[in-house]
Amino acid sequence: MKRWLLATVLLSALFVLAACGGKDSSDATGQVENTTPSETSTVSNEINITGINFEFDQSEYTVKAGEEVTITYKNEEGMHGIAIDELDMDIKGDGEATFTPTEPGEYTIYCNIPCGAGHADMKSTLIVT
Repeated sequence: MKRWLLATVLLSALFVLAACGGKDSSDATGQVENTTPSETSTVSNEINITGINFEFDQSEYTVKAGEEVTITYKNEEGMHGIAIDELDMDIKGDGEATFTPTEPGEYTIYCNIPCGAGHADMKSTLIVT
């Protein structure tokens, strides 16, 4: 009876770990590959952000102050969202938000849905020039 119970527990743990895996675009160092062109080199007021394995697809995004900005957010792995407190921007899950930043500066983009062990580190920066 104990062997059967142990086998069941181990098999269940294996399924749980396998479910946490899945499509993984990271290399051996754990860094996520950026498969889209970098938007940090140019200023664009239309931004696409993707959430993957407790990271966003870029470490920073740049927009112009005083101009309307549209952010489109998409989850590629897991369930995430994004928020920027100072700009009153909040997207839960896949979605879009439009706002106009008036003050130049750097603003933290963070995951606003508790998503697991890497949640606290899921941050990026919006640079308003």
